Amino acid sequence: MQRIVSVLLLTIFLAYPVFAEPATQVDTDVSTQLVKGESGILMEASSGEVLYEWNPDKRLPIASVTKTMTMLLIMEALDSGKIHFEDMVTTSENAASMGGSQVFLEVGEQMSVEDMLKAIAVASGNDAAVAMAEHIAGTHETFVEKMNERAAELGCTNTHFINCNGLDETAEHYSSARDVALISRELLRHPKIFDYTTIWMDTLRGGQFGLSNTNKLIRFYKGANGLKTGSTSAAKYCLSATAERDGMQLIAVVLAAPSTAERFQSASALLDYGFANYEVVSSENLYLPLLPIAVRGGTEICVLPKLNDLSFIVKKGNRDKVETSINLPDMVSAPIREGEVLGEVTFTIDGQEVAKREICAATEITRIHPFAMYLRVLTKWLTL
Repeated sequence: MQRIVSVLLLTIFLAYPVFAEPATQVDTDVSTQLVKGESGILMEASSGEVLYEWNPDKRLPIASVTKTMTMLLIMEALDSGKIHFEDMVTTSENAASMGGSQVFLEVGEQMSVEDMLKAIAVASGNDAAVAMAEHIAGTHETFVEKMNERAAELGCTNTHFINCNGLDETAEHYSSARDVALISRELLRHPKIFDYTTIWMDTLRGGQFGLSNTNKLIRFYKGANGLKTGSTSAAKYCLSATAERDGMQLIAVVLAAPSTAERFQSASALLDYGFANYEVVSSENLYLPLLPIAVRGGTEICVLPKLNDLSFIVKKGNRDKVETSINLPDMVSAPIREGEVLGEVTFTIDGQEVAKREICAATEITRIHPFAMYLRVLTKWLTL
């Protein structure tokens, strides 16, 4: 009897198809090691999707790649209006004392914020980084506190800074490939930074001091647009490399490569892998008919829905196969907060879900006063 039951169960099992979990569009389990170093990661900037990783959370010294955070705080200070490109920055004795990569600022020398930023982004000037830190925060130490606060806000769980330039690293100054990618991604939200990170050669001091970009990919890799190199005896050779092709912006981080050549080779291999295998889907690629939704009891009769973030990654060649399914109510009740989730949109390829995004309220709508509601109804009735 037991044998008969087993046969019947086997027959039923074979008669019905077995549905496996849908295959993800992104596969980070790559058999070939793309990174010649202790750690690395490849991230797509708009979505934050990780396309490849190798020991991405290992805490390591990052040398001058530290300046990605320094440049981020500079750009945020510029965008907030706290500082301006034409502001003159005075070099302190502390800033002028920095060794390593520098633009040889002298005590009391003044240079514009724009030129200081150029010195940091192109020549990796340790002295310029400290001068800007003091200009923004008053002291270098206060600026470093802000660096650590900002890292925590970005979700960097394996990062701690003790200076703004990566010089004289100790065991207390470290980051990880993932955290560097997160900081780099945030920096890329300030497109003005590309005006400086894409410079190959330039000058300061009215043409008297030459600059040459430490990131050789800017000249030799198609689409390269940043971001920051770094090397010390402790950190070995590090790089946060960014490049854009066909509307897809990638971030490749390599830490502790054994040589400068292998640093650039690894970053190139990561970027090549990303551009060869993936493409980004954005609002430019899809038509989403998000129509106004009726509002019950509100000061407005309808609310506009919006997508805060649409970008997601698909395997190359699949962008035109994406189908959408929008789930929104016919009516919602006031009050409605700006950004309140109203529904969602699901994206599928060949019936398999590849992404899902929330649809939110574009504006706030308060509850209407009963008397105002009475006037609205009366007006509508009188116009019939």
